[in-house]
Order: sequence, then C-alpha cells, then structure tokens
Amino acid sequence: MSHCLSLDGTWDLRYGPQDENAPTTPQELARSGWPCLPATVPGNVEIDLEKAGLLPDLEVGENAYATLDYERFDWWYRRDFEAPAPKPGQRLELVFEGIDCLATLWLNGQPLGRAENMFIPHRFDVTDLLKRGAANEICVRIRSAVLEGRRKAVEPGGFALDSNYESLHVRKAGHMYGWDIMPRIVSAGLWRGVRLETLDPDRIDEVYWTTLRVDPAKRWAMASAHWNFRTGHADLRPLRLRFAIRQDGRELAARTFSPLHTGGRTAFELHDVDLWWPRGSGKPALCETLVELLDGDRVLDCQTGTLGVRTVKLERTEVTTPASPGEFVFVVNGQKTFIRGTNWVPLDALHARDPRHYDAVLPMLADLNCNMVRCWGGNVYEDHAFFDFCDRNGILVWQDFALACTVSPQTDDFAEALRAEAEAIVRRLRNHPSLALWVGGNETDDAHGWSGLKRDPNDDRLTRQVLPGVVRRLDPAREYLPNSPYHSPEVYRGGDRAALMPEQHLWGPRDDFKGDFYAKATAHFVSEIGYHGCPDRRSLERFLERGHLWPCKDDPQWLAKCVRPDPRATAYDYRIPLMAKQASFLFGQAFDDLDDFVLASQISQAEALKFFVEWSRLGKWRRTGMLWWNLRDGWPIVSDAVVDYYNRKKLAYEYLKRIQADVCVICGEAVRGRHRLFAVNDTPAPVRGRFALRDADGKKPKAKGAFEIPANGLVDVGAVKAPAKPAMWLIEWELRDGVAGRNHYLAGPRPFKLADYRRWLRALEIPKDVGPER
Repeated sequence: MSHCLSLDGTWDLRYGPQDENAPTTPQELARSGWPCLPATVPGNVEIDLEKAGLLPDLEVGENAYATLDYERFDWWYRRDFEAPAPKPGQRLELVFEGIDCLATLWLNGQPLGRAENMFIPHRFDVTDLLKRGAANEICVRIRSAVLEGRRKAVEPGGFALDSNYESLHVRKAGHMYGWDIMPRIVSAGLWRGVRLETLDPDRIDEVYWTTLRVDPAKRWAMASAHWNFRTGHADLRPLRLRFAIRQDGRELAARTFSPLHTGGRTAFELHDVDLWWPRGSGKPALCETLVELLDGDRVLDCQTGTLGVRTVKLERTEVTTPASPGEFVFVVNGQKTFIRGTNWVPLDALHARDPRHYDAVLPMLADLNCNMVRCWGGNVYEDHAFFDFCDRNGILVWQDFALACTVSPQTDDFAEALRAEAEAIVRRLRNHPSLALWVGGNETDDAHGWSGLKRDPNDDRLTRQVLPGVVRRLDPAREYLPNSPYHSPEVYRGGDRAALMPEQHLWGPRDDFKGDFYAKATAHFVSEIGYHGCPDRRSLERFLERGHLWPCKDDPQWLAKCVRPDPRATAYDYRIPLMAKQASFLFGQAFDDLDDFVLASQISQAEALKFFVEWSRLGKWRRTGMLWWNLRDGWPIVSDAVVDYYNRKKLAYEYLKRIQADVCVICGEAVRGRHRLFAVNDTPAPVRGRFALRDADGKKPKAKGAFEIPANGLVDVGAVKAPAKPAMWLIEWELRDGVAGRNHYLAGPRPFKLADYRRWLRALEIPKDVGPER
C-alpha cells in the first residue's frame, strides 16, 4: 500500500531572464541574486506575480499582454521537507502531477531528472537520495517554453496558427499560445499537486476494468479485469488475489485465487445487474470494485474503484453521399443514442485554478441535459473530478488527444513524446465508464490543407499510427477516431470535400443561421457549431476599463478580448464585426447603444443555437447528434460561449436547456406556407402527452392536440399557417407523467424589431439569472 506526504503549499520562487547569464544549477542560483517571492503549489507563476503586485489584474483590458515580458524567463521553485524513514523493501518516489513544462529537477543538490510534458505526471525514485532526520531540498528549474520552442526549426511540412508556431515541438496546451477563444498566456508552474509517495514492495500496479458483453433485457453482463501487480516474493504460491463487485449493497461477483503470474485477466459473469446508461436512456448505475493482494489472510495492497457496466460503440462509415448515405452514431448497450451536448474548452487560462471552477460549471452539463461533452484538443486533460461527475450523471465523454489545428512534427522524438503522453493519459482515464471515445485531435486533418499544400492527412504517423497503437494496446475496448473532423482515405480521394464527411464542424461563412450552409449541411453528426453572443454589461464593466466600454469599434481593449494574442496580431479582429453582423441578420440594423447591442447579440446567438439543435433533432435518425460550441469561457472575453467566465448565463443557455429536453415539441421551417409541428422522444420508452401553440401576443391556441411518440421516435403532430407579419409562437406540452416543457418559434418574415422581442421575452419567462440584466 502506498502512503503519501503532500508537498503542496508555499514554495520559494526565483526568476529571471533565460539568457547566457542565467543560473543553470541550484548552486549558481544561490549566488545569482535573482528576486524571490512566495509561490503557491499547485499554482502558476502569473498568480504569484499578481499577488506580489508585479503584474496587474490580468483579467482587465489589455493587461494580459503584460505576461509577454515574462515569456522568456526561467522559473525556479524550491522547498524543504522532512521525509519518513522507509521500511525494508519500501521505495520513495517524488510525484509531480503537473509540471508546466520544460523542467530540470534536483534533490539535495543532486540531479534528479527532467520533465518535458505539462499533461502527465512525472515520478522520480528518491529512496537513495533522501536524508534521514534532516531537511531535504527540492529544486525545480522551469525553462522558457517560448525560447525552447524556437530552438527547433519549423519544417516546411509543419503548420500552426500564426501565434502558435512556438508550440509545435512543446507538449503544452495549444491555447496558451493564443487562440480565438483564449488569451496568450504562456504560463509556467507546478500546476498540479506534488507529493512524496512511499511504496511497498508488494503492490497492485493496475486494474483495467472492461465490459465485454451486455444483455439489457436479461439484466446480464460479462465484465473482465486486466491486472498487474509487483512483489518481493520470488515464490508466488503464498499469494492470492481477491476480487469483488458490488452494487447497491449486493455482491454481484467475487473470486479469490492464487495467481500463476504477476499479470493476467479475470472474467466475471454479472446477473441482475443495473447497467450504466447515458442521460435520458436510463440510470447511470455504478458498481463498487475491490481488488486485494493477499499473503495468506494478510492484505498487502488493495484497490477500490467504480465500474459502470456498459458497452459503447461508434458505428460509422468512412464517407457519406446522397446515393449512399453513411453513418455516425453512438450505440450504448446495443441501443442507438441520439447525442445532445456541448464542447468543453479550458476552464481557465491559468490551469492551477481549474479545480475551483468545477463546482459551478459541471452541474451546468446536467442542467442542460447534455448526454455527451466533447473535451477539445487545445486544452489540458481534465482531472478525475470531471470524469467522476460525468460517471455519476450519465454524460458520455468524447476525449480529444491534446493536438489542435497543427501539423505536428513527424519526427521520431516527437512521436515518442506523444506515445509516452498517450500511454499515461489512457492508463489514467480508461476506467471511467463515461469515457466513450478517443480522438486523434482537433482539426489536425484540416490543418494538412491550410498551408496551401494539399497533403493527405492519412499519412500522418501520429494520428494514424502512434495514437491508435496506444489505444489498441492499453484500452482495446474503447473506440478510436483518427481526427475531428476525420478526412478518411475515401474522403481524400473524393476531393477532400467536407460534404463527404459523416461527422463535420459547421463553421463556414458564419452567416445567417438559417442559410443554406447550415440548413443544407450533409453531416450526420456535428461536433462543432457555434454563434457569437456578447457578454452581459455587468461582465463587460468588470473586464473593460472605464472609457473603453462603448463603442467597441477598433477599441484596443475590445480587440484584446476578441482575442488578440499580441498587440501586433490581428487575425482575430474579425470577431467583433462578425458578432454585430450576425445580430443584424435577425434585426436588419446596427446598434448604437451598448445595452441594445448586448441584447440583440444574445438573442441572435440563442435563436441560432436553438435552430441548430432543432435542425439536428428534426433529422433523427438521418442525423444522430450535435455538440454545440461551447459551454463556458475560460477567460473574460467576447466569444461564442453560452456562459461567460464569471458564470453569467447568456440567453442561449435557457433556450438550449429547453430544446435539449428528452421529449420536445418543435416547429419546423415553412414549406409552401405552412409550418409542420413535430414531437421528438429521445427516451427508450414510448410517451404520450398534449401540446398547445399560441402567439406570444395572444391567448387563443393556434394549434393543439395529443401526441404519442414511440421510443426514440419522431412524429408529425400538426401544422400551422405561416404568418404574414413577424411573430413569436409559444409551444407548451405536458406528458402523462406530469413532466412539462416549453419551446418557442420565431415566425414570420424578417427583420424583427428589438422592441417586439423585448416584449416577447416576458412571455418566455426567462429565469432572472439568465441573459442581460433586466
């Protein structure tokens, strides 16, 4: 069994320019005269500099640019600690859960090792280097990721976004170099916990749980545990392994046996078992697991955990055409599952603060009735707390590997670094039942064509060989998708056209949300689609300085928040005019008043995202799901998230919550002067209910009736004549079990008047904590 001593807390932090005069050893550091300040671990150096008054509030205005001056610095962390005396056979390891990023480590002045990846833990055996009964000193030097990134040339075959080329050779979250949704803050620090771990010689190394087969009707399943342990016993005969699986206090399976080897696989037949289901399809039932390594009756080590008994398959084709429609559908426990969900982007530009956001943000996924969340590849890998929440709440996780919008180096060194990263991440997360899919990155297939050189992304060794090889070896029960969107060999041979891809990102011209680009898209599954929405005035006043609040045109602080990674970089300046243009599609005018602009922008975003989800659901099962972009901002910015950094919900939040109900009534677009009404059911049981549709400015129903929808079905429930003038229709329904819901439809010809919409908002009964202050 392992025992841990936390080394979190206050450390010393010294810093200075990384140049020819910079210290390279702890001894040189002591003579350097570099300034020292207290640092918090887990932490980021920018947080400590802010606390010390050396950086301004980075969230305000253009202040994030102040971090550019520190990108070329060395950072030295140091602390003392006393270590416990190990018992015979025990080993002690220093464990760094997250070092950002390029580090050299010393213990008591002796070199300990190096770290070159921010995403994964690093372990160092320190048994023979520790002092007993005296203070031990740890020193960690973190070099400049920017300067180190510049040491390796960009090859003609490589590609990155304009401000991201320094990231190509560095295993660090891509967004930190600047993105259209995040500022450029190329941070450094010990961003996750540090501990000293005492390891016994007899211990369980790993247990990998998988569900092999299920029969939902018979409440039966076959599960297996792949296990490895290590021992100081040369003779294994005295040792035993004990396994137990329990659910709701019932023992479903138990087995005790003498292992013939230190690794193996054990299967379990489970009867009367509650399966794990995604939201809307059933309960996300969990089992408790116990594995013990025994010497006689003495427990040498034990592992406890959870097991969600379920199978998840992705049934997909390589291409889709009108003549031969393809497929992209998730199948859980043998049943097709229609996906309603969102994209998960960084919670914070300074990742040491990520855990403090979980309690506020994770419940939003359940509140919005998401049954899937996509972890985007420009981010870090989330911690167990994220996956535990998804396990408990029936939310499937689509997990990108940490590659985004680049053509990464195809060298042996980089491939080996990515392989080691993937092995660590797969081992860390694979036992979570919510984890549905590994994906080889975000838009890296796209990036193979962005340079103007048309190259086949199927030749990429990282996404076609390295990453699937790791998944095949370490998580063989889980699906792997080479990229999102995936340019299959068939798609590439067909001209590399997005229309051939079963799964697509729908960005395109970002014009009218009811335009042909969206309405006539060929996608079966949409994993990115979004629309801009301006944050609330209260948030703008918090992150923009006085005098910069309005007007927004060409204002440097608005440009910094849209998001310029550097004052010289203008690639994302289009985003504020785009937001204004998108609002004008609906209202036919520009807005000179800030409050009008905010409201019009949020209405435009809300109506667009509602339309996108409705479009997806009305196409069931030709279309199989949508992951809209995105839930929440990771920084105070102007963006397409539906919740801002301060957790203020835009109007789109409530509209999405209503339209993502398991059962929903939707008004379709007018065809020959009439709107068809549809009722959709995403549950595994038939439902019955009644609905009514009325004008927001009237009381008399324009349509009403009863409906009966088969399990996972879609039915036509009536029609309404298209109005000659702009109007809002309110749709309400109630099921036989008493569950009620509501939706609306913006009817009639454009443009709409903002004054009319303000009046209709009252009829929509939007909660007070959603949308602009009213």
